[in-house]
Amino acid sequence: METTLIYDGTFDGFLTAVFTAFELKLKTVKIVTQQRFQQPLFGTYDTVYTNQEKANRVWAGLKKKMSTDEARRFYYAFLSEKPIVEDTLYNAIVYVFASHKNVGSDFTNKHILEIAKLTKNVGREKHRMEAFVRFKLTKDGVYFANIEPDFNVLPLIKRHFEKRYADQKWLIYDLKRKYGLYYNLEKVDIIKLDFDASFDPTKTSADIFAAVELEFQQLWNDYFKSTNIESRKNMKLHIQHVPKRYWKYLSEKHI
Repeated sequence: METTLIYDGTFDGFLTAVFTAFELKLKTVKIVTQQRFQQPLFGTYDTVYTNQEKANRVWAGLKKKMSTDEARRFYYAFLSEKPIVEDTLYNAIVYVFASHKNVGSDFTNKHILEIAKLTKNVGREKHRMEAFVRFKLTKDGVYFANIEPDFNVLPLIKRHFEKRYADQKWLIYDLKRKYGLYYNLEKVDIIKLDFDASFDPTKTSADIFAAVELEFQQLWNDYFKSTNIESRKNMKLHIQHVPKRYWKYLSEKHI
């Protein structure tokens, strides 16, 4: 009989559910978030509360059985937020722990192969967010950027921006997942914001952003128009390097 374990959507919560499944020696397991849970017609279900110690034990166990890069793939795949990623990860973990050798890169296993594919997609989105994020200076002296990535890559880009912009306050907010990273010159915190109904974070509003920011936007747009040579446009190549779904982050695309 299948047992459904409900968790809070965090990676540590997922690892706690994995620990619970092993601890109770459950044969058939389905792990879902509270948001996606639907009471099954058959089988049992239970809510698993995140336990850091249990999560750490599972993660430490995985790192003993695999290389650092192979273990990293499991985290990247989790951040893909695919509807059945928990089942894929759980089955892969069972396979890893059951083997007497390192099978972290055994792509003959469909679950390990799927994790590798998801990791590639999430990694690509991470690098594109690092390249295309554009900050705008607010009147409060905080550099603000809004993003809506396909995958939950905020945890992955934190270190990049913390190192690159260590001398200024900044906030990167994921509008899709409704949380952000705020750097206050000392550390990065995870925050949630309640935007005013009239505020559109995708627009450079004079009510929110500094006057110098508005001037910079205009100067940059003027420069872009003056250097753009119509006869040399290669839109196909341009879209290959800068897909259209990222244009909303670039001020030169709003002219």
